[in-house]
Amino acid sequence: MTVFYNVTNRTTKKQRYEAVLDYYREKMPRVSTELEFGSVFQLLVATVLSAQCTDKRVNMITPALFGHYPDAHTMAQATEEDVLEYIHSVSYPNSKARHLVALSKMLVDEYGGEVPESMQQLMRLPGVGRKTANVIQAVAFGQSAIAVDTHVFRVSHRLGLVSKTANTPYQVEMELRKNIPAADRADAHHWLLLHGRYICQSRKPHCEKCPFEEICPQNH
Repeated sequence: MTVFYNVTNRTTKKQRYEAVLDYYREKMPRVSTELEFGSVFQLLVATVLSAQCTDKRVNMITPALFGHYPDAHTMAQATEEDVLEYIHSVSYPNSKARHLVALSKMLVDEYGGEVPESMQQLMRLPGVGRKTANVIQAVAFGQSAIAVDTHVFRVSHRLGLVSKTANTPYQVEMELRKNIPAADRADAHHWLLLHGRYICQSRKPHCEKCPFEEICPQNH
């Protein structure tokens, strides 16, 4: 269904948020990560692998990886070289292999092989930063978290959703949290991410396809 919004002259930040959120609530009410996984552990692994790498590439390698190491207990028994064999085609494979083995061992030793839910516990895991922790909280545990990756960072600035001085992912996250209702935050991450991945691309944005062209500060 095609949805049209009267967004002309919506120039304030509040109105821009309303336009974006209203559009996606109607257009894409059910949305989740494009990463493929079968458990919270597998989501964690896939998200770690996706750093500076495409979800498409990660989804190409994880079936074989998870076939051999489906959970923290099995991956904790692997060597870095074992894991590297399956993930060598992603970006920074050596460090990611090291992180995956180390985080698996920590999960087994400290959490019984289960992925913890709190931000503090998640960020203790090797290779897990705030963005990854937010993804796990939102997708796996249904929390009102909003992860800021390169797409979310770019789109938030281009659409004027955050101030120009918000020059770190954390600052962007805090501004988004302030302006996006808690019930929408987990979805908003995916809405902004997908908008950046397929329309508001870094090098050549497809402004002719953008439903927010009339309110985009880049065009005025």
